[in-house]
Amino acid sequence: MNPTIALECIDCGRVFVPADERLVCPDHDGVGGILDVQYDQSGAREAVAAGVGEGIDDLWKYAPLLPTDGHAVDLGAGGTPLLDAPTLSRELGVTVRLKDERGNPTGSIKDRASAVLTSRALAGDESVLTCASTGNAAASLAGYAARTGLDCCIFVPADVPEGKAVQPLVYGADVYAVDGDYDDAFSLCRRVAANREWYDCSAAVNPYAVEGLRTVGHELAEQSRASVPDWIVYPMGNGCGLAATWKGFREFAELGIVEECPRLLGVQAEGATAIHDRFTGERARAGGETQADSIDVGHPHNAQKACRALEDSGGATVVVSDREILDAERTLGRTEGIYAEPASAATLAGLESAVDAGTVAPGDSATLVVTGTGLKDTASARDLVDGVDHVPDTPAAVPDPE
Repeated sequence: MNPTIALECIDCGRVFVPADERLVCPDHDGVGGILDVQYDQSGAREAVAAGVGEGIDDLWKYAPLLPTDGHAVDLGAGGTPLLDAPTLSRELGVTVRLKDERGNPTGSIKDRASAVLTSRALAGDESVLTCASTGNAAASLAGYAARTGLDCCIFVPADVPEGKAVQPLVYGADVYAVDGDYDDAFSLCRRVAANREWYDCSAAVNPYAVEGLRTVGHELAEQSRASVPDWIVYPMGNGCGLAATWKGFREFAELGIVEECPRLLGVQAEGATAIHDRFTGERARAGGETQADSIDVGHPHNAQKACRALEDSGGATVVVSDREILDAERTLGRTEGIYAEPASAATLAGLESAVDAGTVAPGDSATLVVTGTGLKDTASARDLVDGVDHVPDTPAAVPDPE
């Protein structure tokens, strides 16, 4: 079953048939023209609702809603837990839950996108997969390419954390560290992919990346249908993850599986605030840097999708500093045993800021999407901790815990 019926340009509304395998609208001179996948969901409610409440093994539970032409590359993405966070809830005065994406096959939420992208690549007889990435999408696509036997070429910024550069190499991908930032890596990836007819899986342009990511919204809707949170808190880099989560959750509301939708709280780091600036109407800030590399995107191509999702949900955005992000990374570990990468910890920093500002009220409920594991970037955490205590080999030398 393939529910896809059209690809619609979010800028001009021009519609294309999926058989074209077009990634962007040609009417925008390479700027904008992002496409949104449209579906015929007649009959989808019966197919999906029948399994609600019966557990979620992986994202393919929602295959009737996914544009994969019957192909389904399975590596175990999805089916991640929704955890209570009692200590954080007490400290913040807000009921906090954590959608923990760290257990995906390559350690991040991007595996949801890669599952759908590689499935479409197989259906389209593609031979080489490529993407530009700040790290997590690179590792994810490489892992899924290895699973399918397809070649994979990755473009990353020169300063990508070592762990995120090594991981796709282990999967057998060719990794190119491009002099410059994510925008430079993205530009080179686009040019090479066009010249060599590689299948570009970059979330900045490939609309099917969003379709895989939207399954986190499906899962959240199913897992929280008895008590929908007031807020879903999501870190924003390119904007596609937040937009996808909203699309998935809203679909389940439209199918009658949940009765209401949450508001979105999008979080950006001080060094990369483009979506926040656009949504709030604030003057665009000069580009900077952030240690939260997964959301370090200066010119997010999915900003319009993200802003529409924020507006549709009655949501809000917040900007946090690197210090607040790193403090939140330590707090997540100390309070709930969650070791998250900085971009994921940004959700807690953002929630704390929103509570302080009164945007999130006392007694509200909020679900933080923990998008990736801290094991991807141990260097950023090194400054947060005191280090290992060296002691003599005698019991008396070992102090009691403080």
